[in-house]
Amino acid sequence: MTYNDILRRIRYTFDCSDDEMIELFDLSDLNVSREQLSNWLKKDDDPDYKSLGDEQLASFLNGLITNNRGKREGVQPPIEKKLTNNIIFRKLKIALGFKDDDILGLLETVDFRLSRHELSAFFRKPTHKHYRECKDQILRNFLNALQNQYRT
Repeated sequence: MTYNDILRRIRYTFDCSDDEMIELFDLSDLNVSREQLSNWLKKDDDPDYKSLGDEQLASFLNGLITNNRGKREGVQPPIEKKLTNNIIFRKLKIALGFKDDDILGLLETVDFRLSRHELSAFFRKPTHKHYRECKDQILRNFLNALQNQYRT
């Protein structure tokens, strides 16, 4: 699953316009032109397609958190240089204010079952002995469940 695909899915799920998307990037101090955004949202086989980088997606997700939860007091968290599915999943959880039960219930709507322990393993530090890597299938199912909830 590419970062561009994640960005397209989030845009569709929350029905964001170009201006709203650019504003979300601005909330994390990343200036994005309409042309850049358009190239990131194009299909992979389009000649104008540009790949979205880790820092750009991290900035967008941080902007989504700021937009939904308000600006954090004090020093702002640094933009991640390298993203993983675990970080993306955690940022979406924070932005949407979800608790574990919310996520588990949401995943059940797309017939994907996880235990509470499996879910909590995704949000642990990578050095923790019970840390588990979030695979594309899990993130894809979560995004599909979000889409079903917010677009129907």
